[in-house]
Amino acid sequence: MSAKSTPEPGIRRHRSRGRRKARGRRGSLAVAAWVAAGVVVLGGAGAGFLYLKLNGNITSVDINQVLGTDRPAKPGNGSENILVLGSDTRSGANKELGGGPDDGSARSDTAMVVHVYEGREKATVVSIPRDTLIDRPECTDVRGVTHDAARRVMFNSAYSTGGAPCAVKTVESLTGIRMDHYLEVDFSGFRKLIDELGGVEITTTKDIDDPDSHLRLKAGTHTLDGEQALGLVRTRHGVGDGSDLGRIQLQQAFVKALIERVDHIGVLTSPKKLYDLADAATKAVTTDSDLGSVTSLMSFADGLKGIGADNMTMITLPVRYDADDPNRVVVVPAKARQVWTALKHDRPVPGTATEGTATGDARGVATP
Repeated sequence: MSAKSTPEPGIRRHRSRGRRKARGRRGSLAVAAWVAAGVVVLGGAGAGFLYLKLNGNITSVDINQVLGTDRPAKPGNGSENILVLGSDTRSGANKELGGGPDDGSARSDTAMVVHVYEGREKATVVSIPRDTLIDRPECTDVRGVTHDAARRVMFNSAYSTGGAPCAVKTVESLTGIRMDHYLEVDFSGFRKLIDELGGVEITTTKDIDDPDSHLRLKAGTHTLDGEQALGLVRTRHGVGDGSDLGRIQLQQAFVKALIERVDHIGVLTSPKKLYDLADAATKAVTTDSDLGSVTSLMSFADGLKGIGADNMTMITLPVRYDADDPNRVVVVPAKARQVWTALKHDRPVPGTATEGTATGDARGVATP
């Protein structure tokens, strides 16, 4: 039996168109990174100078060089794993969006491990809550600085400590699975991408009112612009128990709506619109060096375009509230092993892996 997608909090899907409060205000933009590469394939068929322009937009990080050979082996079964992160640096265009002071740092609030099965026709997405207490391994950042290992620290401290390489190493340590690729997107890039897409349509089944994320939506159907979409994926105090787990359910629902919106762009979209989308997407993302060109991103995205919202299973890493700190969660080891073992062997995640784990109580707020 496969794990069911987490009931998506309140967003009904429009196929025809396209306990306790945890601390913190920031939200993840990982929901955008997964489809950003897919947009590139739509807009990558322009003239040579446009290709060079798009190519110059892309920022990449040489994860393989930094991490070296001390990593899980590639499974060799035709599957692929991508770590998708959001970045909320407090500087530049993100300053007004980041929800906190400009302290020169960047944070990752929620990570998604995207497992693409052999055949490239279906995927499982596992969200890792930012508030999960983990043992962070020693890691080296892109500047060559080594950071000590740490016990019982929040998962998102890996990125704030050592950037993308430390985040990847931490996920590989947590899962025992090799991350083949890395994708990251920032606040301002996310907002711009949604605006270029013409918004994303959702239906909320309950009112959402979160002053922290500046989102106020009455129950009903809405086409969210970039700023509203950003508010939705950052909302935590306006849904469920106010924890990061409830917000993850909104993010998982929104990413399906976003993928469906991309699917409906189609051949009628003007060349200029396609270019604008590709321009926004390539500016939004940071990738591993293997995806650090338009050609590589196009090839990567072309291999994923058969995966739609209907054949994407979305779950949250099995966790429970920490006995010593109800604002934090800890991994449920036996159930987490079921998840990672299944993905390592390119199998569906069993339903028992997610039964009886913490959810954040945000079910029924929205569906795509």
